[in-house]
Amino acid sequence: MDEILIECSPGVSGDMLLGAFYDLGVPKNVIEKPLCDLGLENLYCLKFKESNSCSIRGIKVDIEKIDQITKRNWKSIKQLISFGNLENKLKTIIYKVFESLAIAEGKVHGINPEDVHFHEIGAIDSLVDIIGVCAAINYLNPKKVYCNQPNLGKGFVQTEHGKLSIPSPAVIELLSKKNIQVASSFDSIEGELSTPTGIALIVNLVDSYQYPKKFSIESYGVGIGTLKFPFPNLVRVSEVNSYHHNSGDQKVNPKCEEISVQEAWIDDQTPEDVANFVQKLRDKGAYDVSYRAINMKKDRIGYSIQVILPLEKKEYFRELWFNHSSTIGIRERNQSRWILLRRIGECSTSLGKIKVKQTLRPDGSFSFKAENDEILRLSLKHNKKTEEIRNIVNESISNFKPIENWK
Repeated sequence: MDEILIECSPGVSGDMLLGAFYDLGVPKNVIEKPLCDLGLENLYCLKFKESNSCSIRGIKVDIEKIDQITKRNWKSIKQLISFGNLENKLKTIIYKVFESLAIAEGKVHGINPEDVHFHEIGAIDSLVDIIGVCAAINYLNPKKVYCNQPNLGKGFVQTEHGKLSIPSPAVIELLSKKNIQVASSFDSIEGELSTPTGIALIVNLVDSYQYPKKFSIESYGVGIGTLKFPFPNLVRVSEVNSYHHNSGDQKVNPKCEEISVQEAWIDDQTPEDVANFVQKLRDKGAYDVSYRAINMKKDRIGYSIQVILPLEKKEYFRELWFNHSSTIGIRERNQSRWILLRRIGECSTSLGKIKVKQTLRPDGSFSFKAENDEILRLSLKHNKKTEEIRNIVNESISNFKPIENWK
């Protein structure tokens, strides 16, 4: 599956997500298998029922709690996950969700996460919601997950801690920890629009909170919530193909993609620190980074640093700027770029194999360029000039074999 798009309007909860994934086509046995593997199969009865909200159909999740008593803490849930017979990828996903909840609850109550006792979240229905949604994502294996900004609601909700204001403290902590923006489209509505379980799932499973500008919808599923509002209370999960993820097999060349550009001028860091920061930006996934010396106010010499990066990473890179450089502000813009399709391959030469980049030109011809690191490696190894190495590679281009797809 290419990509998943989650529409949590007005909000999101674990059971609504689970219903939407089931309606999308995730088999019930896929959802329940990890629950059985963890020895929880006799503690609940899971049913998916046709329902509607304001005349919009969808799937309502009904979990009969056979186990009404057991309340679990983070330590016991962690042991359950660690020793369960789960595949490693799924185990990691489930662990991340519960760990984020434990850390949030620990911060809220001022205790060590290891000592956190889950109440509503530790009940069997919440375990089914969280583990079931993680199993659905693992089964679909999307390249990317998108989601809109969730609404939270207002008022009060009854919990085992008594009445808590909405949004709950755990929801606020989860969102602030991940620096996720929220929407206020329904700020006049009384009620809990997004639950801690729902928020914990999206903050750990979602890659981007900005929808792709263009996409096609292949299929979708709808999960219906419990609360009644004067508007449909649902979550929609869609299988989509976004425009900017066109593959080379479709021969879209050159192709246009959206990128983010961030920039700052810095005059109060040493050249060594600036160089270290630039290397960190490259290591963390920037497409490219450039920097140069400039004259700044009060005749100080500073540095102009500009980084080009994927759209979905711009929030993460803002944190890098503010945590690892001395700047107190950055400029940021989204813009388009046109790029030719390219792929990496190998050429067998008289000096051994060397990695080469192949580019597809608009007229259908190919150009080849050996990676500079490879040229330098062979030059040092065989004590030959770099120009001589390039000539040897050019003579061996007919031996080129791709090791990746066009991108």
